[in-house]
Amino acid sequence: MINDQTIAGSMPVAGESVGVASGLDSDNLKGFLLAVISSAFIGASFIVKKKGLKRAGASGAGAGSGGYGYLLEPLWWVGMITMIVGEIANFVAYIFAPAVLVTPLGALSIIVSAILAHFILKERLQRMGVLGCVLCIVGSTVIVLHAPEESTPTSVEEIWELATQPAFLLYTASAVAIVLVLMLHCAPRYGQTNIMIYLGICSVIGSLTVMSIKAIGIAIKLTLEGQSQLGYFQTWVFAMVAITCIVTQLNYLNKALDTFNTAVVSPIYYAMFTTLTILASAIMFKDWSGQSASSIASEICGLITVLSGTTVLHSTREPDPNPSSADLYTPLSPKILWHIQGNGELWKHSEDGLSADFITVLRNDYFT
Repeated sequence: MINDQTIAGSMPVAGESVGVASGLDSDNLKGFLLAVISSAFIGASFIVKKKGLKRAGASGAGAGSGGYGYLLEPLWWVGMITMIVGEIANFVAYIFAPAVLVTPLGALSIIVSAILAHFILKERLQRMGVLGCVLCIVGSTVIVLHAPEESTPTSVEEIWELATQPAFLLYTASAVAIVLVLMLHCAPRYGQTNIMIYLGICSVIGSLTVMSIKAIGIAIKLTLEGQSQLGYFQTWVFAMVAITCIVTQLNYLNKALDTFNTAVVSPIYYAMFTTLTILASAIMFKDWSGQSASSIASEICGLITVLSGTTVLHSTREPDPNPSSADLYTPLSPKILWHIQGNGELWKHSEDGLSADFITVLRNDYFT
């Protein structure tokens, strides 16, 4: 027979265990929900901003032609505000959940954008695109179900100890060395022809950006809870690192988008950035410490599934029309002119300006 003392002695232990587990699961749940909300807002913002750009382009010079009329378009600003809200939600998500959970969920923004584009912008989502969406959802579900429980540091000094441990210092030193080589040696020579140069810089720097942002987020959270972290120099070091990394990352990402096709840039950048961010988080915050080999393997399989789905989804996008081939009857450059002599011979003339005696010769295949 079980006496009251046995029940009284066992219940607190069980209650305490359940409480700890639910607390940790609650943080992961908050991070998961914030990441999903972030993806929804960011994915929708692309569509809203594109609608605004189209409206602005219909009444003046478009953004692609160097126009800035979209700044006066309210719909474009709605898209910008939507994106800012999504980025803030993503920032807060890193406070509650590990990067191995939050970062892969960014693929959901691609799904939201693709679905909304299908119905709003009439950009047809093909069958393989649907398969890509399904793969992203399946991979994200696997990652969420096997996400590690992360203990939140109690001070910015504790985060600093994690950042200055030998393993992460080695990763940081390697990352900085690789970025410097890519920036100073490879980018001037091969940046315009090799997509991996600019995206390599963005991805490596991006992993350090997430780590510094996560540290700042935790410091802000502790400050709001009454434990001010503003007096520690480590807080400001993390802030300076974050600003430097963000500026560098955006600079080279813009170069990559301006040089190469977006349909190629997006999946490669997402794959590299996500992989390096998870690696950096696993080293600094020891996300996989205490997890079983099966859970780690499941997370890796989920990540590969998400990356595969992202690649499939982007590969089904229709390429942007090439301005140079949009109009088959576009004349040659006015600097290359042909003068018809009286005997019917053609004489090449290179001068600026047009004359009534000069005509532009079109290729024969324009009329086939």
